[in-house]
Amino acid sequence: MDRKARVSVRGAFYSVPARYSGRRLDARIGAESVEVLDGPRVLAHHPRSQKGQENLVLDHYLEVLAIKPGALPGATALSRARAGGAFSEVHERFWAEARRRLGDRDGTRALIEVLLLHRTMAARAVIAGMEAALATGSLSPAVVAIEGRRSGEANQVAVPIGQGLARFDRPKPTTAHYDQLLEGSR
Repeated sequence: MDRKARVSVRGAFYSVPARYSGRRLDARIGAESVEVLDGPRVLAHHPRSQKGQENLVLDHYLEVLAIKPGALPGATALSRARAGGAFSEVHERFWAEARRRLGDRDGTRALIEVLLLHRTMAARAVIAGMEAALATGSLSPAVVAIEGRRSGEANQVAVPIGQGLARFDRPKPTTAHYDQLLEGSR
């Protein structure tokens, strides 16, 4: 693996999380995909590329970009994410507004924190969270996370505590028929 956190497999380059840069890793090559392994653990899964091509995932570089946010605008992984549709128009609007209001460095850091949410939340939830945060005028990654989680709960009916449990109610037991049972055993 090279210092750009890429492994070379049959002349094509595939990204892995940056923390594995410089380590020797194994690759499992399939007809249509390549998996990069650290022992039994799969670090990256990529579609197979032609010799000389690069297959880069923006998520693999986020920890480095958090330290060096000025590198994000020119990052090859960002241009690949844009071309592939993973970096959507909503991401662009959020980033532009964050840079306008917070400055380039802090706005880019806010975007990177939002991009890290993709590791724990579905993409549609993160995008819904960004749209909701922009609508309220907030650029906080925490607000994006809350709104994103809330968007996933939109189809669920909220049941107040203590309500909705009536189906489990049973009549109170009585001892009215107890004497009949005793009489039958004599």
